[in-house]
Amino acid sequence: MDFITYNDRLVYLLERIEKGALSSPHQMAENFQCSERTIRRMISRLREKGFEIEYCKSQKKYYLNN
Repeated sequence: MDFITYNDRLVYLLERIEKGALSSPHQMAENFQCSERTIRRMISRLREKGFEIEYCKSQKKYYLNN
């Protein structure tokens, strides 16, 4: 999957989290063709921007806490 900018990747990741379309960091990394560490950095960046993103261990997925 090609992205023009880092911000495009962040927006797409946030959209996927909002829709509940992503599960484990491993699956997300495969979808984005990057490392799990990169996914964690992107999640951290979104949190820094004020998004309340949580991780559910039982479901093994990220979600947006409204």
